[in-house]
Amino acid sequence: MGTILQLLISGIAMGFIYALVAIEYTLIWNSTGLLNFSHDKIITVGAYIFAATFIIKFNMNKPLAIVLTFMLMGILGSVIASGIFNPLRHMRSNIFAVMGTMMLGRILAEAIRLIYGPVPFTIENWLSGTIKIGTLMVTKANVIICVVAILVVAALQLFMNFTKIGKAMRCVAQNKKAAALMGINVAQNICVTTAVSSIICSVIGMLIIPLFNISTTMAASIGLKGFSAGVIGGFGYLPGAILGGLFIGVVENLAVVVLPAVYKDIVSFVLLIIFLLVHPSGFLGKKA
Repeated sequence: MGTILQLLISGIAMGFIYALVAIEYTLIWNSTGLLNFSHDKIITVGAYIFAATFIIKFNMNKPLAIVLTFMLMGILGSVIASGIFNPLRHMRSNIFAVMGTMMLGRILAEAIRLIYGPVPFTIENWLSGTIKIGTLMVTKANVIICVVAILVVAALQLFMNFTKIGKAMRCVAQNKKAAALMGINVAQNICVTTAVSSIICSVIGMLIIPLFNISTTMAASIGLKGFSAGVIGGFGYLPGAILGGLFIGVVENLAVVVLPAVYKDIVSFVLLIIFLLVHPSGFLGKKA
């Protein structure tokens, strides 16, 4: 029973990671109409900026490093939106737009390799240790992931529902032409949305450092599973992204009870195929 509970807790933690990735997909999709397949590399950039630049190179205290990482990632997101996403969304073929986001991922990966080198590394004493909950020993990383993810989701909801910029983001997501007629600068709004998405990417990058070595491929599987979570939950719908992420995280972790651990990573993709065949609108989505 104790093993099942530990698997459940770690599954919920990973589910929150997938949910955050799915939220990023949803934000970019709703604002631009693009499927951004470079999310995993943007997550990796956030991890490298925080760990390699601020913590290791400049030996900076962690709170300041976190704030500066958020600032740089917000700027990076705005640059990506202005230089890549806004031009791509006007292309006639969605295939070229998707290829553009994939090539952005490759450019970011090679830039990381060129600047920081190809050798994986990690940082010590970052979200390390365990917490005793009753008779269970839970890693501190899993607890912090759950708490931070909940705070990020709550902050995003407050931002989108109670701020002028957030309400403009919702207007653009619902109808770009109507938003433009109401005086909203759609291109500028997309820059803000991508900046917010990139900051969330940096949060994910910091949270997964204790789980993976820092490398150019550290978030590859997370990016794909986050996409699966978005589809399973109901693509384009934020509550669906959260539900889909938690569902995949829990199911894939509990699957090791009946399956060899080596098959754990295929569970999310099997679930994706099943949902596409049986219930393509996902848990909370609407049929196209």
